[in-house]
Amino acid sequence: MVTAHTTDAREPGALEKRLRARRDAGAKLLVPYIVGGMADDWLDAVHAVADAGADAIEIGIPFSDPVMDGPTIQEASVRALARGTTPASILATLARTEIGVPLAVMTYYNLVFRAGHRRFADALVASGVAGAIVPDLPLEEAGGWSEEADAAGVETVFLVAPSTPDERARRICARSRGFVYGVGLMGVTGERAELAATAREVAGRLRPMTDTPVCIGIGVSTPAQAAEVCAEADGVVVGSALVRRLLDGAGPGGAGAFVAELRAGIDTGR
Repeated sequence: MVTAHTTDAREPGALEKRLRARRDAGAKLLVPYIVGGMADDWLDAVHAVADAGADAIEIGIPFSDPVMDGPTIQEASVRALARGTTPASILATLARTEIGVPLAVMTYYNLVFRAGHRRFADALVASGVAGAIVPDLPLEEAGGWSEEADAAGVETVFLVAPSTPDERARRICARSRGFVYGVGLMGVTGERAELAATAREVAGRLRPMTDTPVCIGIGVSTPAQAAEVCAEADGVVVGSALVRRLLDGAGPGGAGAFVAELRAGIDTGR
């Protein structure tokens, strides 16, 4: 049986163009995650991971009551909030620099709603941010945000969980922009000693459904795990393992070195 990809005539944005071009050239995709404002040198860490081989970078906008973040990212968010970090301060910082790879923010819908859909989307564009991940905003309730984001030129990345039925997964894939975020396991973000079997299963299920790049995140912690995921997926998102190193004082240099290890792992397949 031949399974057709879901396609449309839309013009991809900067995030999706970058990831598609890298994938079509034969590369596996690497998307690290850093919490904005978690330390004085957080932007230096962003530059370091870009230089180390990231294809795109997720910037976490800290929120006091997350539903997806595990203890590591929650700790980084608490530090960021204690330093007075706000969505506006993160975007203002990003607006003053050129990272060299597309950026996507990851935040929660309360912040988007309070700012207003159009205002938030416009602020992302003004700051040079290409995409947005809002994990607590389900597809069925995302129409207002998605329409404003599309109009402003912001690519909304949607998530597909291991428990998502195929019919709904196809609809999510069709609506996702930038990439499709495959959730590697049921639960919150965090480092894992072993890769969950569901990580490869989700990737194998999603890739026949869409031509949009499929990246798997949550529970991918080491170069070997990243390489294992990429045997099925187009790429990986790595957050907690990187944020943990920053919390432990690795600094931008350590962050760059870890991302270089991830890059080598997925490039060599081990």
